[in-house]
Amino acid sequence: MDVASVASLLALGLGCGFLAGLLGVGGGMVMAPLLAAVLAWQGVALDMQVHVAIATAMATILFTSLSSARAHSRRGAVRWHVVAAMVPGLILGGLLSGGAAFALLPAAWLALGFGLFVGYSALRMLTARPVAADRALPGALGLGAAGTGIGFISGLVGAGGGFLSVPFMTRRNVPLAHAIGTSAALGFPIAAANTVGYVWSGWHETTGQPGMFGFIAWPVLIVVSIASMLAAPVGAAMAHRLPVHRLKRAFAGMLFLLACYMLWKSYTAFVA
Repeated sequence: MDVASVASLLALGLGCGFLAGLLGVGGGMVMAPLLAAVLAWQGVALDMQVHVAIATAMATILFTSLSSARAHSRRGAVRWHVVAAMVPGLILGGLLSGGAAFALLPAAWLALGFGLFVGYSALRMLTARPVAADRALPGALGLGAAGTGIGFISGLVGAGGGFLSVPFMTRRNVPLAHAIGTSAALGFPIAAANTVGYVWSGWHETTGQPGMFGFIAWPVLIVVSIASMLAAPVGAAMAHRLPVHRLKRAFAGMLFLLACYMLWKSYTAFVA
């Protein structure tokens, strides 16, 4: 990689790491489209850009989530019993997604479903009435089932699951700061399972290509991960200083932007 590529990847890692700490997202949904542009600039084949961008973005969450979760845990904002109950489902969903469905689903339909779902989640976060005081998280079985869905969907878009797990928890009376912290911890098992799947499903596709490990571009992974791990604690510190309503608006605003982007990608894919 040349100096300009390394600089752009460092800037991308810093920005996504900050978002990971601030909003409990892995940064993958933001990172993937930007990584695709960098990969195109580096001359990666067109038919590989999206797969490599999504897989590499997810792999960075292995490192970003650890840094972010550690910072939130120090402030007592990670509900580890929730993490433990969801891990089996997260791993199952991630393996099914990254190891199979990721390489099979048409990109246009995937982008359309993703955009609609994320837009709906953002709208609910801004307009939903306060939940009933007795509405709580489900038991271990329900959390495991939720984890399977979150792990599966996250793997299709290269995300750490915060866009699903944060709304899921806040609608069940989990304070936003705790939902963000717990979501940061959930990012690691999601990323681990899907990364294994991406390597498996992309192994034969990228054999012999320099810098590739399955669908993961490991030189890009190293540069971005270093930057994101440095920035994640800064975002986590900000998450505990900003008022709840501002965090909620920021999170919903980010979801709306992502939804619009994915709907646009879906449109361009359908008319191509």
